Amino acid sequence: MNDTLYAVIPCYNEQEVLHETAKRLREKFLNLIAAGNISDKSRIVFVNDGSKDSTWQIICELHAQDKIFSGINLSRNRGHQNALLAGLMTVKDCADMVISMDADLQDDINAVDEMVAKYQSGFDIVYGVRSKRATDTFFKRFTAESFYKLIKFLGGDIVNNHADYRLMSKRALDGLAEFGEVNLFLRGIVPMIGYPSTNVYYERAERFAGESKYPLKKMLFFAFQGITSLTVEPIRMITTVGVAMSSISFLVILWTLYEYFFGETIRGWTSMLASLWFIGGLILLSIGIVGEYVGKIYLETKKRPRFIVSEFLND
Repeated sequence: MNDTLYAVIPCYNEQEVLHETAKRLREKFLNLIAAGNISDKSRIVFVNDGSKDSTWQIICELHAQDKIFSGINLSRNRGHQNALLAGLMTVKDCADMVISMDADLQDDINAVDEMVAKYQSGFDIVYGVRSKRATDTFFKRFTAESFYKLIKFLGGDIVNNHADYRLMSKRALDGLAEFGEVNLFLRGIVPMIGYPSTNVYYERAERFAGESKYPLKKMLFFAFQGITSLTVEPIRMITTVGVAMSSISFLVILWTLYEYFFGETIRGWTSMLASLWFIGGLILLSIGIVGEYVGKIYLETKKRPRFIVSEFLND
């Protein structure tokens, strides 16, 4: 049976929660090994994403104490998505299946049992999906749900209420390795792989300790990154708006000619000024969206490495 499981956990300044995360995951893995569900070669891999605290030191200590823990140290901070990809690509040849999750213990580790069972029943990708958002504020719940709806409206293929808690088989990871883009949005890329997939539902808990690494500013950037990485629909919408504005402009020209010959031309001053400001803002917005895509093309053509592994602790 192909039953070697690796868990990949990106870490950035997670010293407050790392010991507890390691403790709970170790207990879960030992229970799965004892039950014969996974191999005793299975490992828990922490990926240090250029942390400024003692995260890497703790990872090294955990590895020295128990070989069930492994560590990957990136040469510098590359962001959550790149750190996660670094872990997946580094361990994909060591494991039969890999589960990715966050280090803050918000993802329910008890869902791992069902994920493994789904894999053993023939699924290559198992998505961890939140059953509800009771722990979120109204603002966060509203913005998150709006984001998923917007992605789908723009043509992106994404699993609702799924972040990066998922199981992938080695075959699925080999498929993921074929995607070479620099601008990563894994929760949108993984569904493109194809292979049989299913969902496992769980309730997301409060963060165990430390601070969230995704304040509002980062969440907005991440959302914009996801939209522009998955679809060109915003550029098509600019074309649609341009056609609509051209049609409106034609009607405005007819109106101004009528006012010139039969009315008081001074009456159009307010509407003309408002139109100029509106059209000017629309042009700047359109240039900005197109510029974002041009910038992404620029980064893709450079083919810079998405991550560089400095150390890999694994027996």
